[in-house]
Amino acid sequence: MITFKHSGNFNHTEKFLKKASRAEYLKVIEQYCQQGVQALAEATPVDSGKTASSWNYNIERSKGGISIYWTNSNINKGVNIAIILQYGHGTRNGGYVQGRDYINPALRPIFDAMADGMWKEVTSL
Repeated sequence: MITFKHSGNFNHTEKFLKKASRAEYLKVIEQYCQQGVQALAEATPVDSGKTASSWNYNIERSKGGISIYWTNSNINKGVNIAIILQYGHGTRNGGYVQGRDYINPALRPIFDAMADGMWKEVTSL
């Protein structure tokens, strides 16, 4: 025979489930996404400023979790300028312009802060 003895209540569990079901954590994620946009804009090499001001983000929710995509809408002749600034590109006369890794260093502190912030959000329920 199996017996189960319980004392106390499930208030903390109920609070956690209610808060999670209202998706309040999305507000926290949105704040970090906006910080990412700002960090990318500040880190983007500036010529005209168009690429730096073209950053945005998308949040996609699925059964498996949440995906965050930072996007840049500055396209010239079918080429995303943010990508060629990051990875480099060939020139018309056969030369090559070296890329500059500005995206990863800009987002690294955002990822670290997001991991800490989301852990606090989940454990404070």
